[in-house]
Amino acid sequence: MGKRSMPETSPNAGPHVPVLLDEVIAALSPLAGKRVVDGTFGAGGYSRALLEAGAVVIGIDRDPSVKPFADALMAEFEGRFIFVPGTFSELDTLAAEHGPIDGVVLDIGVSSMQLDQAERGFSFMRDGPLDMRMSGEGESAADLVNTLDVEPLANLLYAFGEERKSRRIAQFIVAAREVAPIATTLELARIIEKAIGRKPGDPHPATRSFQALRIAVNGEFDQLVEALFAAERLLAEGGRLVVVTFHSLEDRIVKRFFDPDKGGPAQSRHLPQVETEARRWVDVAKAVKPGEAELSRNPRARSSILRAATRSDAAARPVRFDGLGVPQVRGAA
Repeated sequence: MGKRSMPETSPNAGPHVPVLLDEVIAALSPLAGKRVVDGTFGAGGYSRALLEAGAVVIGIDRDPSVKPFADALMAEFEGRFIFVPGTFSELDTLAAEHGPIDGVVLDIGVSSMQLDQAERGFSFMRDGPLDMRMSGEGESAADLVNTLDVEPLANLLYAFGEERKSRRIAQFIVAAREVAPIATTLELARIIEKAIGRKPGDPHPATRSFQALRIAVNGEFDQLVEALFAAERLLAEGGRLVVVTFHSLEDRIVKRFFDPDKGGPAQSRHLPQVETEARRWVDVAKAVKPGEAELSRNPRARSSILRAATRSDAAARPVRFDGLGVPQVRGAA
């Protein structure tokens, strides 16, 4: 997982400007002398800005292709940048020996670097193998579309992509693979477009389905929840957590994590009031979205939302998914 920003093809390709960069830095400031975990390193845009503001940065990423960007920052900011390969769901363990940690930043989802590499199979705009694995290991998107029956495939597309025409898309996919296995991104995109059509000016009809498959392949919602609770364990009182998400499903999870009351039933004033548990997060900031200037520079930022909060002195909670609004695939085991 990494940064949603304009593409950068090499560590020296020029400035890398992630989404909501100024807002992220402001949410973590002051940064001089602070130790910050960039849990979704990507091409290093946030890490560079944090380092330039005077922080010590621990970068984490599971994508092996980010190594040249990490190596470049380690050389430029010797002693102040540390890279640890791994998943951000384990950020407390991975950063433990580099603490104490003052802040954590997470930028959720696929990076522009991954989208722009056709061979990774993330984009319906570029022809490549239907892969979508961020770590390069495990089950691929091709495995899912070529093995799932209509109902579980439709349920996956609906739950993880909010695709209202998921059943029709699943039916077309299953019919197409009976002729030959679906192997490439453009092949799948054409099948989806044939299934539901395309109106001028609308987003590409494969957008939601590709999102759903990518989330399923990489276990992104589980990873997000685990990462949020890992940050809660890692940060002491006063530590800051900043999270940038890119669609409503992710944002709902983060919003309810910071404020559990948002996910619970309303209490009636006529009934005995249920005592709320201690707040783990205080100073919860209002959601921040990109301005017009950023959107004109980087249209990929259009759906991004930043949320930030400060760690209280209450003990960290055990990991739990209930109440966070994590999408569930109906009928899944």
